[in-house]
Amino acid sequence: MKSIVMLVFVAGVLFGGVFMLFGGSSTDTTASLAENVSVVDGKQIVVIMAKGKYSPPVSVARAGVPTVLRMRTNGTFDCTSALTISAIGYQANLPPSGVTDIEIPPQQPGVTIQGLCAMGMYNFTIKFL
Repeated sequence: MKSIVMLVFVAGVLFGGVFMLFGGSSTDTTASLAENVSVVDGKQIVVIMAKGKYSPPVSVARAGVPTVLRMRTNGTFDCTSALTISAIGYQANLPPSGVTDIEIPPQQPGVTIQGLCAMGMYNFTIKFL
C-alpha cells in the first residue's frame, strides 16, 4: 500500500512538472505579444525597445494596415542602436535615448519583417497576419 501511494505521488509531481514546463509558457508569450501593438487613428503602432536586445523579439501585427514601428531607446549605447530593416530599405543609428518612428507600408498576410543590429547578434521580427 505504501508503494502505491508513493507511485501516485511521484506520477503527480512528474505530470505537474511537465504541465508547468510546456503548458504555461505559450499563454504568457501570446499575452506579451499583444501588449506592444495598438491601433491609433487608423495606423497600427508596434513598439520595440532597443537596449542590450530587442524587446519583444517577436510581434504580431495585422496585414493590410499602415504600420508605424516605434523604436524606443533609453541609455542605449550598444549595437542595437544601429538598426537595419532590409525589407523596407531602412538603415540608421537610433538616438541613445528617445523615440524613432519608422513607417512601414501595409503588408500582405504571411509577410515577416526582420530588424537586425549592426553586429547581427540581435534581431526582432514582425509577423503580419
